Amino acid sequence: DQSYYYSYPICSSETDEPRLPLGFVQLLTNICHSVVNRSSEQKGLTVCSPIFPLSSTFFRGIKRHFSGRKHIRFYKGCDEKEKKVSGLKLELFRRTDILMFLIKLIQETLKKSKKGGKHPSKLPVCYEIVTLSLKKKMAAELYPASTNTNLPNNGTTVTSTSKKNIVQVTQTTATTTTTTTQQNINNNNVETSNWQSSHPTLRERNALMFNNELMADVHFVVGPPGESQKIPAHKYVLAVGSSVFCAMFYGDLAEGESEIHIPDVEPAAFLILLKYMYSDEIDLEADTVLATLYAAKKYIVPALAKACVNFLETSLEAKNACVLLSQSRLFEEPELTQRCWEVIDAQAELALKSEGFCEIDQQTLEIILTRETLNTKEVVVFEAVLNWAVAECKRQGLGVTTRNKRNVLGKALYLVRIPTMTLEEFADGAAQSDILTLEETHNIFLWYTAANKPELDFPLMQRKGLTPQRCHRFQSSAYRSNQWRYRGRCDSIQFAVDKRVFIAGLGLYGSSGGKAEYSVKIELKRQGVTLAQNLTKFISDGSSSTFSVWFEHPVQVEQDTFYTVSAILDGNELSYFGQEGMTEVQCGKVTFQFQCSSDSTNGTGVQGGQIPELVFYA
Repeated sequence: DQSYYYSYPICSSETDEPRLPLGFVQLLTNICHSVVNRSSEQKGLTVCSPIFPLSSTFFRGIKRHFSGRKHIRFYKGCDEKEKKVSGLKLELFRRTDILMFLIKLIQETLKKSKKGGKHPSKLPVCYEIVTLSLKKKMAAELYPASTNTNLPNNGTTVTSTSKKNIVQVTQTTATTTTTTTQQNINNNNVETSNWQSSHPTLRERNALMFNNELMADVHFVVGPPGESQKIPAHKYVLAVGSSVFCAMFYGDLAEGESEIHIPDVEPAAFLILLKYMYSDEIDLEADTVLATLYAAKKYIVPALAKACVNFLETSLEAKNACVLLSQSRLFEEPELTQRCWEVIDAQAELALKSEGFCEIDQQTLEIILTRETLNTKEVVVFEAVLNWAVAECKRQGLGVTTRNKRNVLGKALYLVRIPTMTLEEFADGAAQSDILTLEETHNIFLWYTAANKPELDFPLMQRKGLTPQRCHRFQSSAYRSNQWRYRGRCDSIQFAVDKRVFIAGLGLYGSSGGKAEYSVKIELKRQGVTLAQNLTKFISDGSSSTFSVWFEHPVQVEQDTFYTVSAILDGNELSYFGQEGMTEVQCGKVTFQFQCSSDSTNGTGVQGGQIPELVFYA
């Protein structure tokens, strides 16, 4: 988005005759041009008139015409020299509202001009338009108000009290990029005289009371001793938003304490909870979302809890899946738990090697180790368990010794399926670690080699893992002389799915002239960004079957987004190729859509060519 700061006169300073300034017409042209040419990703247009009189007929007419429209907001403001001059600032989020505003702007200006009276303030003829790049900063950050100037933020009046506090005038969303401390600036500088009249809706007036000492009848001391923060609140607002607060303040066992200590909740999370209860606004950040979920659960605010879960689901990936699994079990969120298992199963190696795995509790560790569908080798599981044991010793203040590691692991060690490793994996790894006793190591070696196998305390059955699924996009295959040949050119296709899946690899056609070896580089991209690639070889047997090539790790693919897969083959032999391609293929519960890729330089498209299969987990 862009902010347009402009000013214009109602009367000419030279003749005091009403007119519509040329600069104003130029301004309208510039705004219209911006509206027409803005990208679909831009959310709106902000227009400001910092020196136009707030009490003018023009402002009242504009505000009366547009008030009540949720996509248009009005603000007070001041000029860039911080003079206390009221002005007009609107945020327009829909193209139709922007155009309606421009039409009404012209009508009201012409109406004002026809009255012909002299403008009392004799504003000078001036026109200025400044284009500001809006990445993180908005108007009030670039032109900060003075200490006593109140700027409503979607109905919440906030005040800049120091250089560190940034006044916000933009609509906040669930994934705001500003810090929680900036979002939750207190409202203690509200002018007590007639502030209600400038906030016409109940929601605006309620939001004004958030974190505000004005009329506060209770205070919370939030956070552990030494890190606590005192937060003002209003019992009525909290009671109508939470049954816990209602019982606390108005129930049969209500206590009349004016200061309540809450040591188990983080101050930032508690402020997010209160902000939602005062204004229905939800501001979540990755650093505080779990603490906010805890607060929402504690005080039974289900809408905020649901928003936290949705936030966690969208940010879920292999490196944090184990931690979120532990938290989802704690908070009893079955949907989030299921999503965590999907990621851990499909991307088990990445999840088990992540730092987050070492942070989970022992019960969660044991549950993961009993999982049948972990899609990884057992040697990876064993190494992850050793890493967890080292981290747990440090958490408990114990020395990292063999005895302490075995003690903190307890029965979890005997959930690792060591006998399912290959003999070489065991000899090079677990046998040389210090975690097993000599007797255990001796018995496992005998189990591998002896006809009379000893009994072991470790599970003997291999994990089932995940069964890969295949999406085949051609109805038939064929081969002809001089086709399909490979000389380092790229075969590529785009696809999208209607459910989240994990792409594990590709199925490719091989030689049509007998046994042959191909070198191949496969790649998966999203909007030009490479997500995974692998350089490998495969040998075909001369049949029309497909031959699988794999990425190093399965890649999570989100729904309703097009991705590009490509393969660059190098081989002397001609290969089979697909024909009668389909634009949509149903594979179990997942629907794939295909379209041609501009990266394809070897002839592959939707109707025919290479890359007949996508191999995935769902």
